[in-house]
Amino acid sequence: MSRIGNNPIAIPEGTTVEIQENIISVKGKLGDLIQEFSGVAIKVEDNQVWVTRPSDSKEHKAKHGLYRSLIFNMIEGVSKGWTKELELVGVGYRATNQGQKLDLALGFSHNIVFEITPEVKVETTAEKGKNPTIKLTSHDKQLIGQIAAKIRAFRKPEPYKGKGIKFVGEQLRRKAGKSA
Repeated sequence: MSRIGNNPIAIPEGTTVEIQENIISVKGKLGDLIQEFSGVAIKVEDNQVWVTRPSDSKEHKAKHGLYRSLIFNMIEGVSKGWTKELELVGVGYRATNQGQKLDLALGFSHNIVFEITPEVKVETTAEKGKNPTIKLTSHDKQLIGQIAAKIRAFRKPEPYKGKGIKFVGEQLRRKAGKSA
């Protein structure tokens, strides 16, 4: 029995959920999102969204929790929004942005200029004595996660000194260096 799939999703004020055949659309103050679904039944009753499955087959059980989580993320995104913060750890690592262009200096022979989609707002901060941070904000959790993963992939944290781009609060697995 899916514990996540059986929970109803509360619809906050100012958010509308519409279902047409196999497409669910969610509109809110921060934007609107559309998701296709199959293998489950979705209904909206008195400001709650319910996801039910037709049978207990393995495929239906898997989709039950999946679509409930996706719909919850959509509703949460259009009402409150999602943020991801990345931290640049390393001497000389810098991040600046001009509009939607993110300029990264990561110790390569050239700077990396990364164009970010207009749905995601980017903000960089660099305080003296602290590592530079990149803050991404959007209403689409999947998109923001994908962009954050692409930025992190430019220079993944290495296990000896921890240099690289990491998520704020991420625990890195560290290795001991050469023993003398």
